[in-house]
Amino acid sequence: MKSLLLQVLAFALSSFILAGDRPNIVWIIPDDMSANFSCYGETAISTPNVDKLAADGIKFTNAYVTAPVCSTCRSAFITGMYQTSIGAHHHRSGRGEMKIHLPEGISLVPKLFQDAGYHTSISGWPGRKGKLGKTDYNFEWDKSVYDSSDWADRKEGQPFFAQIQTPGGKLRGKDESGWEKIATAAEAEFGSRTPLESVTLPPYYPKHPDIVRDWAAYLDSVRMTDAMVGEVLACLEEEGIRENTLVLFMTDHGISHARGKQFMYDEGLHVPLVISGPGIKAGTVRDDVVEHIDIAALSLGAAGIPIPEYMQARDILASDYEPRDAVFAARDRCDETVDHIRSVRTSQFKYIRNFLPERPYLQPCAYKDAKSILQAIREYEDAGKLNEVQQLVVRKTRPAEELYDVAADPHEIVNLASDPKYADQLKTLRTRLDQWMEETGDLGRTPETEARYDSDMAPYLNKFTGAKADPVALKTIEDNIALMKKWAAEGK
Repeated sequence: MKSLLLQVLAFALSSFILAGDRPNIVWIIPDDMSANFSCYGETAISTPNVDKLAADGIKFTNAYVTAPVCSTCRSAFITGMYQTSIGAHHHRSGRGEMKIHLPEGISLVPKLFQDAGYHTSISGWPGRKGKLGKTDYNFEWDKSVYDSSDWADRKEGQPFFAQIQTPGGKLRGKDESGWEKIATAAEAEFGSRTPLESVTLPPYYPKHPDIVRDWAAYLDSVRMTDAMVGEVLACLEEEGIRENTLVLFMTDHGISHARGKQFMYDEGLHVPLVISGPGIKAGTVRDDVVEHIDIAALSLGAAGIPIPEYMQARDILASDYEPRDAVFAARDRCDETVDHIRSVRTSQFKYIRNFLPERPYLQPCAYKDAKSILQAIREYEDAGKLNEVQQLVVRKTRPAEELYDVAADPHEIVNLASDPKYADQLKTLRTRLDQWMEETGDLGRTPETEARYDSDMAPYLNKFTGAKADPVALKTIEDNIALMKKWAAEGK
């Protein structure tokens, strides 16, 4: 009763603050992009706009998503909840006849801003009038939580909460045509494309020409994203509202690659998080571990809006914030590909649990298998050109547990789970993960029913029929679905 009264009083107090004194909040969230920015140590390219944002504010060096794929990640940050706690843990779920509804009492962040008198918008960049930006939430929601696609539609003196969603790493496409398109765009924008010789691949990827070219194109997508950030900041400056606007830059997960997107290694989980605006001390660097859902709580806190008690996100900018000592993540079904992985990470160690260890690392997945980089890896595998480290990516089974000293082994190559010297650390993190799953009500502990799986597969398959028919892709997905069901029946 006391906490409820405090929330009511806090809301009442916030209502008396003059609109002009309440900060605007802008989220810039590109797709499929790791922390390959100069301020995070990338040397192959320069990213002056994100670098300046960091110099003017806070750079978090240890920010991690709770889900390494877009719809689950977005479902989490827009509610400030773990996707596993709200039933949104399967990628692109609830799209068929069987819908997903949020637990009673949970609101979307833009709704909380709306209720506090803010104008809310979501767009791409540059925005298109009347066209909302990417949402991709895995549950039923009311589009009225967004007032429009442009903060310019706000009333005079009204503060605003704006989400800007951009393609990010998706700009490079999946093959040579996409690589050339983004490289040409970079040449037009900057006068050059990223040179192939400047590319440094992680040691677990072979230097196949297609993988090198793809990575160069990816870096060009980072450069184009940085330029877009500069345009947003310039727009705020031109409108005279930059000083009263909290700008937050974060990606929805890491690079889409074999060991990145959809997986629990840092390539998929580690993201840039940079925040600049009123009340933020310039040049601050934070090394404590934080979760991407925390952007929900910190944004509400910055606006003087009470943070709901149910919210699992934390206001990491609050003066009384007590740093986390660990962050958690989950990967479940992605499109047709069934999986079940959980992880816990501290500043030094990462523990991964593979609940389906008899399956290969690179299970059949139409989305990822269509990428030239995956085809290149398999080409080199068939030709016997992968070294021992690179073979980690293509193993036919997985260890049930993985433990990495990420401080000493940032590429997560040496699995210490069977090393007696790390038995205590393994036990500690194993227990931490069990506690988290129990305390947060991890709904992924119960397998998805075949009826719900079929419900979500129906609209997915329909995408490849009709006017946009792609019989090859359709057959691939149908075969993958049959394989998933076969493996499940075999207990694999």
